Amino acid sequence: FDQFASSSFLGIPLIALAIILPWVLYPKPSHHWINNRLLTLQTWFINTFARQIFVTINQAGHKWAALFTSLMLFLITLNMLGLLPYTFTPTTQLSMNMAFAVPLWLATVIIGMRNQPTHALGHLLPEGTPTPLIPILIIIETISLMIRPLALGVRLTANLTAGHLLIQLISSATSILLPLMPAVAVLTGILLLMLTLLEVAVAMIQAYVFVLLLSLYLQENV
Repeated sequence: FDQFASSSFLGIPLIALAIILPWVLYPKPSHHWINNRLLTLQTWFINTFARQIFVTINQAGHKWAALFTSLMLFLITLNMLGLLPYTFTPTTQLSMNMAFAVPLWLATVIIGMRNQPTHALGHLLPEGTPTPLIPILIIIETISLMIRPLALGVRLTANLTAGHLLIQLISSATSILLPLMPAVAVLTGILLLMLTLLEVAVAMIQAYVFVLLLSLYLQENV
């Protein structure tokens, strides 16, 4: 687990550099009439993502498009850069993921309570509930509501941490087996390559799932 500890280089914490780096890769406004291939690809990705996320959300929730798109790009960049050698992945830290999850979840809840309090509170009690079960169900639904940001943060942290640990263990086994049993080391190396490809997919999917669940919470409250 030492790989998840934030190290320093020349007195600068690597987690600070890892958090700043994605902002350099964001698309910037261009003064040219004709865009290059990179900017065209970035624009296509952002438009496709925003269309997928906000297709079920009404017009009031479209104000969140820039925030959710930026968060998606930020998370997916951090996750992908963390797969490179000699890098640090900030999204393996539960504290950072909770710093994203709690304020955004709380903002969706506050919006629901302010704009439509009756509808927002109605989620705590399903329609047609028997009278004796009303207090118990309200407690259960309240707990499930409060646990949402924790589930968001823990899901992202656990998936990335498990993948990094598996890559670390299998790569260590490959380097140890190479001089002893080359044939087994080759098979282990192929497994490591397949696991790395899987982790690339997990890094993208987990960033998408994080933002998708936030959009579902927003949909309930706008």
